[in-house]
Amino acid sequence: MAKRTAETQWAGGLTDGKGTTTLVSSGLGTYDVSFPARSRDNAEGVTSPEELLGAAHSACYSMQVSAMLTEAGGTVQSLTTTAEVGLGADPAGGFKLTGIKLTVRATVPGLTAEKFAEVAEQAKSACPVSKALTGVEITLDAALA
Repeated sequence: MAKRTAETQWAGGLTDGKGTTTLVSSGLGTYDVSFPARSRDNAEGVTSPEELLGAAHSACYSMQVSAMLTEAGGTVQSLTTTAEVGLGADPAGGFKLTGIKLTVRATVPGLTAEKFAEVAEQAKSACPVSKALTGVEITLDAALA
């Protein structure tokens, strides 16, 4: 299977430093990162590991649930997944991810709401990014649109 690469260049300490993260494999861009932007409510045009992780998780989950919905007899007409990744203090020191909330809304003719919810929950466990994040609580809000 393919491997993908991202790279971050950083200068300075945690609170006064800043850097750039480049999506090397795709060449899609270079994005500013900083801890002050990471830890405040308004990102002000600066990304964070949590946002990038949310992008990876929402994309991975969308692919996984789409495959499983099709396998279950549905026809996926539209599917939108949001991944909200929390960052907070770690009682052991430093910071940690406080949880990930996946929200999925879909139009899937051929499946009942109950079957959709069942498959959506199964996909949460089957998604490779979810598997990589087993130390983080992942919740799911899934409904047909």
